[in-house]
Amino acid sequence: MSLPRTRGDLAAFADALAARLPDTWTSAYSSHAAYHDQIATTSALWDVGAVGYAATNFVLGHQALLSRADGARLLVFDRPRYPDQFMIGALEPDAHHDAFHQVDEPNGITIPSEPVRAAAQITRRLLPRYEQALLQVRHNTVHPPARRAAPSLVAGAVSMAWHPDGVIGAVTGVREATAVLYGAGFQYHPYHRQFLLPASYGDREQIARLQAVTEQLARNGVGVIMRPARPAPAPAALPARSPAPVASSVTR
Repeated sequence: MSLPRTRGDLAAFADALAARLPDTWTSAYSSHAAYHDQIATTSALWDVGAVGYAATNFVLGHQALLSRADGARLLVFDRPRYPDQFMIGALEPDAHHDAFHQVDEPNGITIPSEPVRAAAQITRRLLPRYEQALLQVRHNTVHPPARRAAPSLVAGAVSMAWHPDGVIGAVTGVREATAVLYGAGFQYHPYHRQFLLPASYGDREQIARLQAVTEQLARNGVGVIMRPARPAPAPAALPARSPAPVASSVTR
């Protein structure tokens, strides 16, 4: 765990950013000496890339939170080992984990220490992804995505179904069978509550993998039952985005 650098201009930089971003943002600065003090905020970073890595593997020492009236939040902190750069990432909204299903993370970005250039990069590169992700999460909260209909569970066997879109679903209560499914390329999807073999493999490759699974399970006395899947209902349409206002202000 790397220690933070000492730099006193983060608060002023965050204020300058808030004043230059579209809409009305406020800036709140905080400092912390220990790694565990930052976890409450950094654990909510909506990022699986470099920004999330930095917040997880370094003691940040201090940070600034940019907030908007609708609940949007951006976290700004020093980029570790690069004294002339900052990092900024969005924080997840307060929503049930199911609402994040199939929503791409609006990964954060590295920005220069010059506020005008940094605000321009955030507006162009980060905010559009963040706004789209927020819109999808809010839409999913009101209109939950349809779950794939799981095959009926049969004791001592693996039940499978070939979905209309080419994905193969599988459920089982046999612990040993899960390792066989993973080995064949199935991945467990908590939202759908079943193992899924992607359609991207193609019919021929899927059939070969199913045959290998069936033969391996049969040697262990576990049968495979294939049934047709029920079609999932059509998802509700995502509403159109409204253009963001251009007025800006900042308070601390």
